[in-house]
Amino acid sequence: MRITRASLIRIAKETVQERTFNDQAIIAAYLAGSLLTEEPFIGGTADIDLVFVHSEAPAQRREIVPLIDRIHLDIAHRAKKEYDSPRELRVNPWLGYEIYDPMLLYETRHFFEFTQASVRAGFHEPLAVLQRAYQLLEHGRQIWMDLQRNPSNPGPTQIAKYLKSINHAVNAIAELNGPPLPERRLLLDFPARAEAAERPGFAAGVLGLLGGTELDASTLTDWLPAWKEAFLAAAKSSTVDARIHAARLGYYEQAFEAMLGNENPLAALWPLLRTWTLAAAVLPEEQTSGWLAACQRLALTGDDFTARVQGLDHYLDDIEEMLENMAAVNGLEPSEVF
Repeated sequence: MRITRASLIRIAKETVQERTFNDQAIIAAYLAGSLLTEEPFIGGTADIDLVFVHSEAPAQRREIVPLIDRIHLDIAHRAKKEYDSPRELRVNPWLGYEIYDPMLLYETRHFFEFTQASVRAGFHEPLAVLQRAYQLLEHGRQIWMDLQRNPSNPGPTQIAKYLKSINHAVNAIAELNGPPLPERRLLLDFPARAEAAERPGFAAGVLGLLGGTELDASTLTDWLPAWKEAFLAAAKSSTVDARIHAARLGYYEQAFEAMLGNENPLAALWPLLRTWTLAAAVLPEEQTSGWLAACQRLALTGDDFTARVQGLDHYLDDIEEMLENMAAVNGLEPSEVF
């Protein structure tokens, strides 16, 4: 089968048509994610991000549906009540952009039309932009504070929290000039977002927090077999993060291979390390030796991890100072934004 953006959008429409015919509780459905862009593929792979809005709380929140080796549906299920306050959605750093400009595929009673119009009002005003960025920063700071309780001898759970804090910090900067960055594209697209925020040094800073400043493509390539083994083992667990699913193996693996062969191979570090850490979190210790060796190479273990967490503290402080300066330039009082 020839995979194109148009063919995947067609699959999305057919899926929505089938689901809404068989489930009267669905009141809206829309396409989000990479297929809204002109270049959704990395290494010839992409997923189809669909959102179904239900009249009541859905039985499941996320659903991965395999299609072919490289392609799968990633379906989010949400309740109508989650859309009841458009004013709050407008400053929601994740849902705000999702609702702002998706591809609407189904709705009843003009539900989505009303919600979207309310969200779009003032969406790009400095106050709303800064409020979304500050929410992300605060989430990152809260995770950092939690890490202070056990800063040394980290396991997969602690390192996963550390990476989650970095993700929030990066997107606090990225959302000043666009939607949040998807997992596979985070290090690919962040330099341009940092440049647009007039803080290009933030891009090098995040690579430093990940321990990647002295890595090369060959090291990441050498890690792939151990990553793959851990990914497939963890995908069998009922408690693993939803993104660690056997149907998503090619989605990640082929993207890594493509990134490792381009001019910015270290862009593969973020999705590789994050998925590997999530997999390690549900595996017995004897199956995480490869992950642990990689973390040691990245200086994310023992006392080195304590130093990384301190570096994260400084990174978060720099973002907070930047946001405060932006608020002042736009004539906003701190109490309005923060």
